[in-house]
Amino acid sequence: QVQLVESGGGLVKAGGSLSLSCAASGIILGINTMSWYRQAPGKQRELVAGINISGGRTNYVDSVKGRFTISRDNAKNTVYLQMNSLKPEDTAVYFCTALIVSRDYIPRDYWGQGTQVTVSS
Repeated sequence: QVQLVESGGGLVKAGGSLSLSCAASGIILGINTMSWYRQAPGKQRELVAGINISGGRTNYVDSVKGRFTISRDNAKNTVYLQMNSLKPEDTAVYFCTALIVSRDYIPRDYWGQGTQVTVSS
C-alpha cells in the first residue's frame, strides 16, 4: 500500500514563509512526476507546482512564480514546497500527488490527505 503524508502546514502572517513536505511510503518501485495542488474554499483544485523525476524541470502556476520553490529528494521519496512571501490568497488546503509505480508495475497517481495553510493579513 502506497501512502503520501504531508506535513508543515499552519498559520502564518502575510509576508511570512512555510515549508511543506510530502513523503511517500510503501512498496515503491519508482516515482515519476511529483506535484503540489491546492484548493481554497469554494474554488476548484489547482496545480501549484510540479517537478519531474530528476528534479531538473519544474513548473509553477503564475501566481506563485518567484515565491514558491518545489524540490525533491529521491533517496527519501519526498517532495518539498518552500513558500515565501505568502499572501492571504495562498490560503488553501495543499495536497501533494505523485505518479508512482508499485508492485504491479502500473503507474498510478497517489494523493496525500492535505495540509491546511492559512495566511493572515
